[in-house]
Amino acid sequence: MKTRKYALGIEYNGSAYCGWQQQKHCESVQQHLQQAIGFVADHTLLLSCAGRTDAGVHAVEQVAHFKTTAERENRAWVLGSNCRLPRDIRIKWINEVDESFHARFSAVARSYRYIILNKAVPSAIFHDKTSWEFRPLDHEEMHECAQLLLGEHDFSAFRATGCQAKSANRNVHSIDIGRNGDLIYLDIKANAFLYHMVRNIAGSLMTVGRGEQSSEWFAEVLAKKDRNLADATAPADGLYLVRPYYPEQFNLPIQGQKPVLF
Repeated sequence: MKTRKYALGIEYNGSAYCGWQQQKHCESVQQHLQQAIGFVADHTLLLSCAGRTDAGVHAVEQVAHFKTTAERENRAWVLGSNCRLPRDIRIKWINEVDESFHARFSAVARSYRYIILNKAVPSAIFHDKTSWEFRPLDHEEMHECAQLLLGEHDFSAFRATGCQAKSANRNVHSIDIGRNGDLIYLDIKANAFLYHMVRNIAGSLMTVGRGEQSSEWFAEVLAKKDRNLADATAPADGLYLVRPYYPEQFNLPIQGQKPVLF
């Protein structure tokens, strides 16, 4: 029987899960997807993703791939799998792809959004979907400071303990911080990210936004490559994997960079 390779786009609220990766002691996004798609395929299968998200982190359009000998229409894969998934995980599309495609290694860039609720009282509705900061944040100062990260740098200062990447060098293509009412949005795109890199950057930028540190301090933290000099890691609740980017040859139906969330 012919083996086929499929790519899929996935949206999930990560609040109830210990992250993407399947683990023995807790529920994961990967576990639920493999069970649901495996039921439709009528055999066990393994999913590989563009970027493994941590516990509590969400995804607007995670991309993964799997191999199967089963023959199904794309619509049947999506509808059949979604019927067996919890309501906080949804497959948006599934497309057959060339054997050369790999969800992780074919990606040329990835983008994340970090959302901060900046008001005196936390939200009862969005408590697990945003980070919360009760002290006023100057988002314009945060944006100007964040431009120091553009280009290729050694991001050791924003690299968590336990990161297994061989190099701390990453290339940030864009980073923007804007406000809509009480919500502050940090959008960042790079060729790749280190473990907790976005949350560590967000934590230090919030320190600048509160007026507790300056852009000069932030630049020094980056230059000295010392994680101990940076501020605390921002909470996982506000982090969203927006999408990975792939060469046009794969023709994947991925949405635009900045999501409409709330």
